[in-house]
Amino acid sequence: MVIADLVDAMGVTATAVRQRIDRMLEMGLVQRTKISGGRGRPSFAYMLSPAGHRQAGADPGQLAVAMWQAISELPDPESRKWLLQRIAQRVGAEYREQLADSSLANRMDSMSHLLAEKRILAEFSNDGSLPVLDVHACPYPDLTDEGERRDMCHLEQEMLSEALGQPMELSRCQLDGHSCCQFAPVPSQ
Repeated sequence: MVIADLVDAMGVTATAVRQRIDRMLEMGLVQRTKISGGRGRPSFAYMLSPAGHRQAGADPGQLAVAMWQAISELPDPESRKWLLQRIAQRVGAEYREQLADSSLANRMDSMSHLLAEKRILAEFSNDGSLPVLDVHACPYPDLTDEGERRDMCHLEQEMLSEALGQPMELSRCQLDGHSCCQFAPVPSQ
């Protein structure tokens, strides 16, 4: 759309449209293309960028639940295990790229902040023995199986191991009545 189209569609002034467009350009949500029209002032057409499409798109929650249910129903346990491990590795690798290459405690602290940015309440603590990461609410409550199989719990453990570059263990779980899920480095033997 061009500015005039946006003015008509939104019922606001051209100045208001331009101010909003400028903010969205800065945020990377909109792209603009120059329209050649001969002499005079150039005009531009605006469209959503790939980041804008992601933000404006539908909530993938319903799809995630359906995919998770289909994975959980795979009849071959080895195929299910392989697929969950691949998912954990991919998500963990995305987090790992955002973590500084520093001590495990620093990476765990940074991980708690990255999770918080995704609205997953997590807290890092280090009492001197082993550092721990407390996750105060299940990140995916609709996907958690409260029965015998704890696929989501295992996936989170594997994802954190991949992200932190250190084998992690789920030392406490809310499904067992604890106040939070606690992840700690696997003690070296």
